[in-house]
Amino acid sequence: MADETPKPDAPRGMPGTDVPPDAAARPDAADEAARLAAEVDTLQGQIADLTDRLLRAHAEMDNIRKRADRDREDTAKYAISKFARDVVAVADNFERAVQAVPAGAAEQDTALKALVEGVSMTERELLNVFERHGVRRINPRGEAFNPHQHQAMMEMENAEVAPGTVLEVYQSGYVLEDRVLRPAMVVVSKGGPKPQRPAADEAEPPATEAPAGSGK
Repeated sequence: MADETPKPDAPRGMPGTDVPPDAAARPDAADEAARLAAEVDTLQGQIADLTDRLLRAHAEMDNIRKRADRDREDTAKYAISKFARDVVAVADNFERAVQAVPAGAAEQDTALKALVEGVSMTERELLNVFERHGVRRINPRGEAFNPHQHQAMMEMENAEVAPGTVLEVYQSGYVLEDRVLRPAMVVVSKGGPKPQRPAADEAEPPATEAPAGSGK
């Protein structure tokens, strides 16, 4: 009769031999997934940081380009500032020469009249050249005083104009585009006394409230 007793080294029926084959690998897979998730988070943070730096660099480069454009435009626009300051003195001499001729004197002397006309034409042509290059003369007589373009040499009482009105111009000013090359030297009105109230208004008695119980 055959011996049916199982052999001691047989795997079937031994304790602990029924564990699924992938059970031992599960803890390692969870650790690997956690490690990969942490690495993804790190990489995403690095990407966000690099993206922010790239945007900042682009913005800074754009600002530098705009500043360079403005500087280039200003250089082209105001490059003649020093030259213009020197040349306006020539225009001042033409202006003084014309103003030095007494009123009506040129009409009585043909040679003087021709000279004045020649000087005036030269002055106008010089001012036209100034205009073509952005230089403009300031002669603010009758205008309101502007401290950015005018220099007050003195104040004068004048009740006929508003306070702060330019009464006289000692020396014309000049501007280059929107910059002042030389302020105009002017006399400014202080204004007269405040106007008096009409006599009719002063004579009219002020309105008073009626006493209580008067029926009015």
